[in-house]
Amino acid sequence: MVGKVASLFLFLAVVALGAAAAQAQSATGPMTVASTTSTEQSGLFGAILPRFRARTGIEVRVIAQGTGQALETARRGDADVVFVHDPASEERFVAEGFGVRRHEVMYNDFVLVGPKADPAGVRGMTDIAAALARIAARGAPFASRGDESGTHKAELRLWQAAVVDVRQTGGAWYRETGSGMGPTLNVASATNAYALTDRGTWLSFRNRGELEILLAGDRRLFNQYGVILVNPARHPHVRARQGQAFIDWLLSPEGQKAIADFRIGGEQLFFPNSKASAS
Repeated sequence: MVGKVASLFLFLAVVALGAAAAQAQSATGPMTVASTTSTEQSGLFGAILPRFRARTGIEVRVIAQGTGQALETARRGDADVVFVHDPASEERFVAEGFGVRRHEVMYNDFVLVGPKADPAGVRGMTDIAAALARIAARGAPFASRGDESGTHKAELRLWQAAVVDVRQTGGAWYRETGSGMGPTLNVASATNAYALTDRGTWLSFRNRGELEILLAGDRRLFNQYGVILVNPARHPHVRARQGQAFIDWLLSPEGQKAIADFRIGGEQLFFPNSKASAS
């Protein structure tokens, strides 16, 4: 009997030590940010994360995915913070209890790119819906991410505004890549197709071929980014302290300046607009 009791206490002690080790690892290991491909492929994280690490000592691991995939990663508890750009999906994520609070961080815009020859004749237009309707009417090649990302969702909303059902009428001219923004731009470049892209990824994209910006400036092309701490009440292993420290830094004057300082060829890619920094 004594031996059984001793074995039970030994088992409980091992379990307790294991739990303590897991908790310690959660508290001290690198935190994970599930974010969009645009923040990674543009080079933004490569520019700002060393500044955050120098300030706090916290290591950050980035999982770069489309917004839809990033939110699903966070829903599973496989990330501590989500940093994406589809406000409606972000607000739903918080309302469902997966996130603590959504904070606006920065914005840029989407642009319509296409071949210099411009077979659909959209150069000079200012209405993105009208331009997309013209591309569809002429059956000009269009490369879509097709990956439920924030950019893809924005694109689908714009097709809806153009009264074009690409699922039904797309045919051979509408090509879904199922890939991130960079690979989709590669497809557009290789096939002289039109594409909707965030300006940050476009400015960092080098394999442009015949592609150039053909339409920009429509208010419907505004692209807002938000950041959310994954709810530790839903996933207790979330590194809430490190995650909140990252969010606080992004929203602070120092973090906002780091975002504003990131440029390619002298051109600013993202524009900080944290309400916390402004207050």
